[in-house]
Amino acid sequence: MTGPEDELLSPDAVEVRDLNLALWTAVEEGDLDRLGAIWADGPEASTITCVHPGWPVLRGRAEVLRSYALIMANTSYVQFFLTDVQVTLDGDVAILSCTASLLTGMGEEDGGDDTGFAGGQAVVTNIFRRQGGEWRLWLHHASPVLAEADAEDEI
Repeated sequence: MTGPEDELLSPDAVEVRDLNLALWTAVEEGDLDRLGAIWADGPEASTITCVHPGWPVLRGRAEVLRSYALIMANTSYVQFFLTDVQVTLDGDVAILSCTASLLTGMGEEDGGDDTGFAGGQAVVTNIFRRQGGEWRLWLHHASPVLAEADAEDEI
């Protein structure tokens, strides 16, 4: 994925941004192997951290990947739209923040509307570390954005 804004980013920042997009795409496609290739491993495996919206903190590669397997097994459809993506680099560490809007397929019994879809938004911070010359995800933290009440609801 390249565009005019890439001219303003360093090659490392572009690589981190694209890896972040690959993370979300792997979840959309239910590709646990690709997702696992994005997360840190080796000596870093026990130190990775993940916070899904509304979940307690998860630590360690096995626990984090198990959580994604559970999410993907119980999601019939999900699509993410990323906005406000910013990358900050500091040596072998990169901090990426963005807003992730999502559309997911849900049955009415799961709180979906009559079309079977639900939406939401989260503010995300992902921290990547360079391992063996490659960027790998080390921390993912997604915090839900609460929807504002409609003006009609306030009357």
